[in-house]
Amino acid sequence: MNNMKKSFASDNWSGACPEIMEALQDVNKGHMAAYGEENEAATAAAVQKFKEYFGPDATTFFVYNGTAANVLATGHLLRPYQAIVSAHSAHMNEDECGAPEKITGSKILGIETEDGKIKPEQVRPFLNSIGFQHHSQPKVISISQVTEKGTVYTPEEVKALADFAHENNMYLHMDGARISNAAVSLNLDFRKFTTDAGVDVLSFGGTKNGMMFGEAVVFLNPSLAVDFEYSRKQSMQLHSKMRFIAAQFERYLTEGLWKKNAGHANEMAQLLEQKLSGLGITITRKVQANGVFAIIPKNLIPEIQKVYSFHIWDETTSEVRLMCSWDTTAEDIDGFADALKKFL
Repeated sequence: MNNMKKSFASDNWSGACPEIMEALQDVNKGHMAAYGEENEAATAAAVQKFKEYFGPDATTFFVYNGTAANVLATGHLLRPYQAIVSAHSAHMNEDECGAPEKITGSKILGIETEDGKIKPEQVRPFLNSIGFQHHSQPKVISISQVTEKGTVYTPEEVKALADFAHENNMYLHMDGARISNAAVSLNLDFRKFTTDAGVDVLSFGGTKNGMMFGEAVVFLNPSLAVDFEYSRKQSMQLHSKMRFIAAQFERYLTEGLWKKNAGHANEMAQLLEQKLSGLGITITRKVQANGVFAIIPKNLIPEIQKVYSFHIWDETTSEVRLMCSWDTTAEDIDGFADALKKFL
């Protein structure tokens, strides 16, 4: 029985899409080698899909979730005295409960941003610490695509950061939890703003866009992937029944399922923006993907949350974040707008 109210709280709140459920059922037959070993068919097929999208050198490993992908992708490149540079708002810094610092031993150096995106000139001051034994040594720049503030990096912006990183003996990591929404927003293939732009390692996510669970760590610079299988195992992220992660990714990257789901979520966010603007609600950030940030009168928020779930982004300004998902409908948007209009 489903008595849950529809949610704009997070695209993680939605279920798995029918195609993914079908893929899980299809692979739930007979016996297959555990851990993706012995060239197990489902895992081999999924790995090949990533090569098709990101290039023949892409080296892919599957893990359980996004926190693990981010921690392992960056931690594999770091010594404990080295540091990760990221936006202060980045999931890596704000929402991993300190996992990167606890597990890698490496410090996160946060940068305050207006739009969630960082630029090379904002990273440059950290270079003053290089060679000074009392300071953490900056080694990895980590960016989110889409950012936590709903913005999208262009290929040119990614390349500028990658070039800066490589010129200064650093690496560029991309947290791609919503990478499909970014690709749709940019109207580009994944490769254009990852492999071709100089990203070294990518956390590729699908659970916010219709998958049930699982994440991929994709080394676009394959030389950095050496011995990663041991890092994954030691960090308790080697899934025994690997086929159930792999089958999802293989289907997700087939027949444009990722694009269909992300395109719909982005479209619903645009519709939501239109509806809210029509009610005189202030939209605080440009809607580039599947998130809408808006100011809702503080006294109305608890009343509307009785009908629709959503999160307050900034308590001081009454800014809220409204996320659309692969299964958000126009009727959901109309219902939210009607509820808001009633209280207004």
